[in-house]
Amino acid sequence: MNTILRRLSIAGLAVATTLGASSAFAYGAGDWFTHFGIAKVSPKSDNGNFDAIGVDKIDVDDESGFAFTLGYRFLDHWGVELLAAQRFEHDITLDGTQMASTKHLPPTLTLQYYPLGGTDSRVQPYVGAGLNYTHFSDEKVDSGSLDMDDSWGAAAQLGVDLLIDDHWSLNAAAWYLDIDSDTTATISGESYDTTVHIDPVVVMGGIGYRF
Repeated sequence: MNTILRRLSIAGLAVATTLGASSAFAYGAGDWFTHFGIAKVSPKSDNGNFDAIGVDKIDVDDESGFAFTLGYRFLDHWGVELLAAQRFEHDITLDGTQMASTKHLPPTLTLQYYPLGGTDSRVQPYVGAGLNYTHFSDEKVDSGSLDMDDSWGAAAQLGVDLLIDDHWSLNAAAWYLDIDSDTTATISGESYDTTVHIDPVVVMGGIGYRF
């Protein structure tokens, strides 16, 4: 009887050890990872004015599209991540009338801190700070032309990974981007300058994969 109990105990310990090993995610240094999903770019309200042509309020509309990130964890608690996306197209409203549009690419690089990095916690929050570069293209305005300069600015980030297994996770993240574009509108041969303050919050939900 004692022999049987001893064998059952050893078998139970082996099973527990195996299950424990399978739940250890080793979430930390040396991980390459990607996130991909849908991102919504929400510029702040009231993005400036164009007093030179009698426009009191410029508004840049929200837009959604596919986005992805690529990152590397060089320490358990520290990593870097690059945000990329398809081109977002925004309608631009002047004093309540949609009269212009632009497309932009907002690649953003952040240095990230993971407070629970190096543990087997299934919930892995992180914060980040870094730099955004925004490239504008295909600018249009009714009855004229529009030129928006590219922008460099600061970026801040919050996010969380909900780990499914050793490779897959659910991800939610948000960025604040400081985007200010010096803008020139040419109407009837006359050029007028202003600065458009877009400063969006980007919210992304999707799937993560660790290599």
